Amino acid sequence: MRHTTLLELAEREGLVLPDALVEDWPPVLSAADEKGWFRFQRLYDVARSVLCTEGDVRRLVLEAAEDDVADGSRWLEIQVDPSGYAAKFGGITAFTDLVLDAVRQASEATGLGIGVIIAANRTRHPLDARTLARVAAQYSDRGVVGFGLSNDERRGRTEDFAAAFAIARRADLNLVPHGGELLGPASVRTCIDQLGARRLGHGVRSVEDPALLDELVAAGVALEVCPTSNVSLGVYSDLSSVPLPQLLDAGATVALGADDPLLFGSRLAGQYATMRAAHDLSDHTLAGFRADVIAGLTCSQRHCGSRISRHRHLVGTIRGMTSYPGSGPVEPTNEPIAPLAPPAAVPPVVSEPTAPISSAATPEPGYWEKAGC
Repeated sequence: MRHTTLLELAEREGLVLPDALVEDWPPVLSAADEKGWFRFQRLYDVARSVLCTEGDVRRLVLEAAEDDVADGSRWLEIQVDPSGYAAKFGGITAFTDLVLDAVRQASEATGLGIGVIIAANRTRHPLDARTLARVAAQYSDRGVVGFGLSNDERRGRTEDFAAAFAIARRADLNLVPHGGELLGPASVRTCIDQLGARRLGHGVRSVEDPALLDELVAAGVALEVCPTSNVSLGVYSDLSSVPLPQLLDAGATVALGADDPLLFGSRLAGQYATMRAAHDLSDHTLAGFRADVIAGLTCSQRHCGSRISRHRHLVGTIRGMTSYPGSGPVEPTNEPIAPLAPPAAVPPVVSEPTAPISSAATPEPGYWEKAGC
């Protein structure tokens, strides 16, 4: 969600937003403990509470598509938990219909390929996840391309959601749970072995187990690495500690993502720019991200084919920037998330500093998740 949209809708509804979403935006966050995650989740829920009409949902999806196109993307995946909006929009099915129709309209208006990932919530009962998996399967021919699992991975037992993922697997949906961010390699292992994940939201901490990382590489499991999110939530102390070079050296399939631009103040182009600066990445390496990860995505051949050339244009735009678009200032935290192994050494920063970064750019695939929904 655009920050300006949040402020406008909140004013219309007479909602008083916390300072962290107004004058102190983007907020200083940490998920080093349950209190920190609760604050993050509270801001997330406040942000999505401003969506009160069908028009609001259609606007959000259209703006997400417009921003993605402006950032050089050709494919957007919107992740949403329909049960979180069921009471306000007439039920799970009605809300799913609304989102898919909004996606259709936004795609026609912008030319952007858009898929929807229905995601279950780790903090809710696994039976609820089965219901959502059946909904996802029901709409697998109408724009739903995947099934995910989100929220604090320290809560509940990931393996308890295996039955829901089995339903999604039978519908030939892409299985894309979050894992390997707040918890280490064991969480990644569970997502792969128990849920059958073919792509991981984050998965960055698989670098702590070289044998596991080798397995991910051999299996072609893609990782959605979100550097600014990792730093903001305290997974790593600073951007140069995000182990992107180690993942690349191991041969991992990696896509850079912004996670939630509204709460982290950082969009897609900013992720590329900050990782370029923090790790002295070459144009060839940056351009390789999108081409390499297409196999791990669910976009159609028509959209994916042109996506590579558009991405190379994005890389050329980022080259030589002195201020990086789409990423607000990151406030590093010194509170580690236990247990967290120290990251391996990374190359020194040799380019321009990574912050402050302007707030003028655009988002990455998976925008609904980042939109605070």
